[in-house]
Amino acid sequence: MTTNPELLRAFFDRPVEAYAEAPECPAMHQILLACLEAGTVRAATRGADGVWRANTWVKHAILCGFRRTSLTEMEGPGFPMFDKTAYPPRHFSLPDGVRLVPGGSAVRRGAHVAKGVVIVPPAYINVGAFVDEGTMVDSHALVGSCAQIGKRVHLSAAAQVGGVLEPAGARPVVVEDDAFVGGLVGLFEGIVIRRRAVLASGVVLTGSTVIHDLVQGRELRQEVPEGAVVVPGSRPASGDYAKARGLQVSAPCIVKYRDERTDAATALEQALR
Repeated sequence: MTTNPELLRAFFDRPVEAYAEAPECPAMHQILLACLEAGTVRAATRGADGVWRANTWVKHAILCGFRRTSLTEMEGPGFPMFDKTAYPPRHFSLPDGVRLVPGGSAVRRGAHVAKGVVIVPPAYINVGAFVDEGTMVDSHALVGSCAQIGKRVHLSAAAQVGGVLEPAGARPVVVEDDAFVGGLVGLFEGIVIRRRAVLASGVVLTGSTVIHDLVQGRELRQEVPEGAVVVPGSRPASGDYAKARGLQVSAPCIVKYRDERTDAATALEQALR
């Protein structure tokens, strides 16, 4: 089977009505899955200017798979599962070099999982996601549809990396190389976590969250800077009602930038590899 990304783009980079019912669409869908899993086609890419942008045609192609296929029963451990035929569970072999620990994790077809990735159960990686070499996806962690995860990232227990297929032009969540995502962290709405950033347990960030940089005295939105250490914070809610009741709202804060002590605190998982 060919895995030529340019051939794939020529087929899918046009109005969906032009290809959704085409007889060659099932074969092109199989090429799409192969390219996504090989990492030669991605749902989002970083430009030379450092900006991450969604590849709209890729997301349209993924959506077409849902649109043109039907629900079917799939084998499951102890009970049946039901899903669209376009995206069954992905199966790995030993040469893939993925450490898929027994216990109930699932990876959907069309997700790139690179050599050296460790998946601790129960974890889930959805279609269109990209998980690069040496990353650990810990127990109860989610890598949502089209999310982009870099090299040597640690997604700690119960970290939620939200996915986005629609609208097709929306940027997915991005976590760059060597970032550390603490337990119960939630990342949604296209937030970008730059390389070597550290997110303490319980931080929740969206594309519209105001992040307060206490080191440089500034407000940030849509991305966490390289090497920033973010912790949960709060600030007084506005208005008389809130003031009378002492109410607070979430205000994540950058309290420092990564140093040797931070590196030591976030490197403990290396022994597990």
